[in-house]
Amino acid sequence: MNDRSIHPNTKVLLDAWRRMNAKAADGDAESPRVNDHPGLIDRLFVLENKRDGAWHFRTAGESLTALLGRPLVDHDFLNLWTGPDKHMMSAFLESVELDGAPGVARCRGETLTGQRVEIELTVMPLAKQSESPDSNRLLGLYQTLGGEPLLKGRPVWRHRVSMLVPPDTRAVEPQLKLVASNG
Repeated sequence: MNDRSIHPNTKVLLDAWRRMNAKAADGDAESPRVNDHPGLIDRLFVLENKRDGAWHFRTAGESLTALLGRPLVDHDFLNLWTGPDKHMMSAFLESVELDGAPGVARCRGETLTGQRVEIELTVMPLAKQSESPDSNRLLGLYQTLGGEPLLKGRPVWRHRVSMLVPPDTRAVEPQLKLVASNG
């Protein structure tokens, strides 16, 4: 996905993930500050898959909990979706887990009274914990793309997938470097 077409909070999170997972740390890069991106922390969540096919919320920010109108911890993330969307989202999470790289999904959230909001979901793998090697965790960001006031405080109950951008796991191609010697 083109970095210009994603929400600034998504870009910050993807950049932070890339820096944390870079093989060679760049000492010149300045880390983003939470104060520069209000609302980012409150929209983060952690999912955990214990090999049973369900992706349970382990944590969820306050804004996300309020937007969805229910406590999320210990509930299956996949239950936010129905029918084919549930299967697509399950495969999407599995691809992020297996490929070990972030993925971005564009979705539509809808209230029970029909108000809609566009959503950008970003998920990325977290390092495995030594105390539970059979458990996989993903860090996620649930970011609305405007239109949230149109919900009029009503919780989002239905989700539909608009677009999935799975992890980009292309190998970095070697680059040719030309060196000239005048001696």
